[in-house]
Amino acid sequence: MALIDVKVPDIGDFDEVAVIELLVKVGDTVKAEQSLITVESDKASMEIPSSTAGVVKELKVALGDKVKEGSVVLVLEAAGEAAAAPASASASPAPAPSVPAAVAAPAQASAAATPAAASGPVEVHVPDIGDFKDVAVIEVLVKPGDKIALEQSLITVESDKASMEIPSSAAGVLKELKVKVGDTVNIGDLLAILEGAAPAPSTAAPSGRAEPVPAAAQLLASPSTVPVQTASASAAPAHNPTATAPVGLPHASPSVRKFARELGVPLAEVKGSGLKGRITAEDIQSFTKSVMAGAVQTVAQAAKAPASSGGGSELGLIPWPKVDFAKFGPIERKEMGRIKKISGANLLRNAVMIPAVTNFDDADITDLEAFRVSTNKENEKSGVKVTMLAFLIKACVAALKKFPEFNSSIDGDALVYKQYWHIGFAADTPNGLMVPVIKDADKKGVLQISQEMGELARKAREGKLSPAEMSGATFTISSLGGIGGRYFTPIINAPEVAILGVCKSNMEPVWDGKAFAPRLMLPLSLTWDHRVIDGAAAARFNAYLGQILGDFRRVLL
Repeated sequence: MALIDVKVPDIGDFDEVAVIELLVKVGDTVKAEQSLITVESDKASMEIPSSTAGVVKELKVALGDKVKEGSVVLVLEAAGEAAAAPASASASPAPAPSVPAAVAAPAQASAAATPAAASGPVEVHVPDIGDFKDVAVIEVLVKPGDKIALEQSLITVESDKASMEIPSSAAGVLKELKVKVGDTVNIGDLLAILEGAAPAPSTAAPSGRAEPVPAAAQLLASPSTVPVQTASASAAPAHNPTATAPVGLPHASPSVRKFARELGVPLAEVKGSGLKGRITAEDIQSFTKSVMAGAVQTVAQAAKAPASSGGGSELGLIPWPKVDFAKFGPIERKEMGRIKKISGANLLRNAVMIPAVTNFDDADITDLEAFRVSTNKENEKSGVKVTMLAFLIKACVAALKKFPEFNSSIDGDALVYKQYWHIGFAADTPNGLMVPVIKDADKKGVLQISQEMGELARKAREGKLSPAEMSGATFTISSLGGIGGRYFTPIINAPEVAILGVCKSNMEPVWDGKAFAPRLMLPLSLTWDHRVIDGAAAARFNAYLGQILGDFRRVLL
């Protein structure tokens, strides 16, 4: 074991930058290149990565401290090759982190006289943003017709760790924008065409193309000047729409903004608890939990609320009946639980908008049930109890691979065929029905699936499921096996295109060609979206699923 000082690497021509966020704590195990702290100058912010892997023994900085190149961030206890490195190696500055370099205007540019306007259109290209390829455009800050000033930001780009604003190398009127949100760009790519433009003398090429401006620092454009558009309006960040909207734009580090986009959280509606009101990962999590609990609503939810409570008028239906029930006898009024409030609108939308059809069938699981019972006896000491639902998940994965349209989603006029198999399963909890998701079920065995199901079901009952643990499903199973019933018509969980309902198995006499034999039969109810799937495909899916459950060796084929 050896103690290694992790220092601030070369961050460009900056004297001191403030520490605005600590991303690790003492005792944490960190990997090489894992972000440790976030620093910020007056214009930009960046995450400082670790130069080696190890366990954090001591933090040498605190929020509000000023650091510069060579400042010790923390002390790591490293092992193996990292420990064998010479002590002098830790004293040398760590290599610059792999993040796009912010483009800083030369100090002398502001003092230079304004050049004469160009006689024709001027092309604005992506300047030198460091050794990076294909950075994504996450925001467009201008539109055709806008008057653009020299060094005014045009777009925001982002890599996996960082973001920055790309400035204009000339002044003029924006005639044409060559990129849009979602595009990827590289150094030299054409961004925009300006008319009546005045290019900076130091960067203008004879052809009118602005040459790349050298990177001034490995710093990122400040997130306080980067409003991020969320990728999903259906996610549930916490926000009280009656409160006054915060002044200014979201202030958060690149990793926090990426985390927010993954959950679909609109940062503009989040109140930051960090230094200078900076939004932290904990703020995002707290926000999401508040909405999941029904304590607050997002702006999008609030906008939809009047329509959803209008009783069908938005669909051209007659209004929902208003009745004074008390005049007919005693009543008791109870508010709906938070799960019902959250899921009700989705269920109504799915039931109304999806042309759903349900196929009913039975599967012979006599042999599979015997195998399940013997498996549990053999693994009794492990504490993992295998349920029939675990076998159903594996069987469904096999059927989904054979009939890939059942693992697809509608996207406009196209179908998105997913090359992953995440299976949701309905879990009955005191607070209502929840749907945890087994990720990558195709890569897991029945024992591992059973263990994960048990953990997820426990977290669901305790109300501790995270949004990530309930998202990403490609197919859902709703099982009423422990309760009873025969068949039912489950509602498809959009954007999925099918759902399997399962009821309690029953021992029945089945004709085998010679005599009636007692067989354990499992009722199956497959609901499918008729826009994507036809009746023949649904019948084949159910038949194939039944064959697998009847002889589980088919999963191996």
